Amino acid sequence: MERENIEPNNLARAIVVGVQLNNAPGFEYAMEELRNLADACGIETVGELTQKAERVNSAHYIGSGKVEELKAIAAELDASTVIFNDELSPSQIRNLESALERRVIDRTILILDIFAERAQTKEAQLQVEVAKLQYMLPRLVGLRESLGRQGGGSGLKNRGAGETKLELDRRRIEERISHMQQDLEKLVARRQVQRKQRQKNEVPVVALVGYTNAGKSSLMNALLAAYEPESGKRVLAKDMLFATLETAVRSISLPDRKTFLLADTVGFVSQLPHHLVKAFRSTLEEVSEADLLIHVVDAANPEFEQHIAVTRETLKDLGADGIPAIYAYNKADLLPDADYPRIDGDIVYLSAASGRGVEELVKLIRDRVFGDYVEGEVLIPYDQGRLVAYFNEHADVRSTEYEETGTRLSLSCRAADYERYRELFVRVN
Repeated sequence: MERENIEPNNLARAIVVGVQLNNAPGFEYAMEELRNLADACGIETVGELTQKAERVNSAHYIGSGKVEELKAIAAELDASTVIFNDELSPSQIRNLESALERRVIDRTILILDIFAERAQTKEAQLQVEVAKLQYMLPRLVGLRESLGRQGGGSGLKNRGAGETKLELDRRRIEERISHMQQDLEKLVARRQVQRKQRQKNEVPVVALVGYTNAGKSSLMNALLAAYEPESGKRVLAKDMLFATLETAVRSISLPDRKTFLLADTVGFVSQLPHHLVKAFRSTLEEVSEADLLIHVVDAANPEFEQHIAVTRETLKDLGADGIPAIYAYNKADLLPDADYPRIDGDIVYLSAASGRGVEELVKLIRDRVFGDYVEGEVLIPYDQGRLVAYFNEHADVRSTEYEETGTRLSLSCRAADYERYRELFVRVN
């Protein structure tokens, strides 16, 4: 399989192309983001061509006049590659490469390539590879112009050499996808066992979500530094697109014995390839099964409202739009007024880099996931001393007194524990 035809890693100079449909807002930012994606793949953007239209040209994505203009610009700027802002159909790739005599790639393959570079765990690598192969499968004709014309007639023996090779490639890809999906199912089953164990322990799950590079991983590290300084379980945090692909889960223990699990997930981006969303769906199940979402927003980015909209739409695709959410407006230190840390309804303004605002964020988390806690006093008979140890570990014990009939604890505990040991409670506030 000649994968180099779609791999952008070795490309040097490119022109980015986009169509703005019906003056849709956010187009300029989408083009800027496309240039950033190209840069993340090591591609130098040397030119840009845009067109306003009511609909995308079905044959060439852009109009015939723009195709000629694009070809001239590419020749003038010595650009070997043209990158399109939207996912191209197989016929569009074939037609454009023929007309431009240049390598043609789209936004989807750029994102897939970044994911392929950043994937570290076996599961993430398998997910990305499945997504890339699913992208390639319908585009084999456009990606392999060297195969020549396909032969006519029916039956394999009547086909041209190009079509025979094409069918072999297709079969090989389908078999590889099938094998990798089987491997993924085993990894997913293992994670589901872990998730069920957490649910059995009734530990709330809080998931960090948001646009790529909003600071989710930095915020997780800030929470770990504040509440788990000895854990040494920091996550990778870099100022780059899609720095984190793996879902990292860390336990956060608060001073009053309340504990929740914090999950850091892959960042979202506009026009996130559906192949990728589908491939990473198992990883993103942490989001859809969370008790609370922390929607991390880069408050200093002028396009933050667009980022919020994209994240909400992606959460809807994942079936997670009904989960309660609070908003962490990160990088508040970069805002002109820099009025932080502060809480404004469901929003907390903070800076993950400095750690300021983390305490306020935890206050919001407490209110949402520990709202069902019960306060009172429990009298535990001496022959059930194990329960004293249990409450000391799983509840916030304010005082302990030893009486004639047993140990009296003044505490705050989960409603589930209250129901389980209701007969031992002598007072409920």
